[in-house]
Amino acid sequence: MSVLVYVNAPEGKIAKAAYEAVYYASKIAEKEGGDVHVVTYGSVSDDSLAELGQYGASKVMVCRELSEENDQKLTAIVAAAREKCGAKVIVFSFDPSGKVVAPRLSAKLKAGLVSGATSVPEIDGARFSIRTNVFSGKAFATYQVETEIKIISLMPNSLKPEKSDKKAEVESLSPSLPEAGLKVVERKRQSGDGIPLPEAELVVSAGRGLKGPENWGIVEELAEALGAATACSRPVSDIGWRPHHEHVGQTGIAIRPNLYIAAGISGAIQHLAGVNNSKTIVVINTDPEAPFFKAADYGIVGDAFEVLPKLTEAVKKFKASN
Repeated sequence: MSVLVYVNAPEGKIAKAAYEAVYYASKIAEKEGGDVHVVTYGSVSDDSLAELGQYGASKVMVCRELSEENDQKLTAIVAAAREKCGAKVIVFSFDPSGKVVAPRLSAKLKAGLVSGATSVPEIDGARFSIRTNVFSGKAFATYQVETEIKIISLMPNSLKPEKSDKKAEVESLSPSLPEAGLKVVERKRQSGDGIPLPEAELVVSAGRGLKGPENWGIVEELAEALGAATACSRPVSDIGWRPHHEHVGQTGIAIRPNLYIAAGISGAIQHLAGVNNSKTIVVINTDPEAPFFKAADYGIVGDAFEVLPKLTEAVKKFKASN
């Protein structure tokens, strides 16, 4: 049985989450005795697409006729690819594109959809048991899907892909695309050239304890030393100290990094909801009663203005000695 993966490659670049999705699909294909097909669009190079074979893909179908993201046309492209390869399971990344295209495809194909999967399904015949986080990560739920076609979107950073030396076969896909009822009239890029938060494995974040935007240099210096992304709490973005795309939390971006360092953030429940799936949480706060310490793996009761520079110095010394 074939497993189909939709890979988003904005501006010709394959996102880290896409490699995870392909690897995740390969684990399902191993259980079902099938292979992995990938579908994408746009200007991504054949060499980059062939490298998806390192994560388990055997064939990649690319639609060059579509140059910009359009949800209605992408749904048609994925549906055409599924019909061509006969896939009964379709995998997306749980990212902005997957959150829109997967539900459309589910309605079109009358397929069961589970969003935000965190582990490889347990398979019993036609029944897939798929685990997700619920209640802002405070609990787990297991959904059983028994439809003929199943659609799963994978939560980023849920598993670590393993690479091989294989290459995928790349071929063109030219389906009939519908006239889109929606038209993108303007697209704005987020400022900055840093690591996108949903893809970051290391994140350094800060809150109002930094006292002002002029003090953010100590956060950025630690992030640069670690090779990490920077983030902030909602109050910081609301008052304009940092851009809104750095806001992590229930009403911002939910992240799952391997390491989350939070300085000067009290740890309100809304913030915790967006970061509590981090593998390791380090909290720095002058208040020993700050709620965030209860969720932390490691806590430092101290002034961020003293602790962050010392951490940066320690990281640089460690890197210099290795």
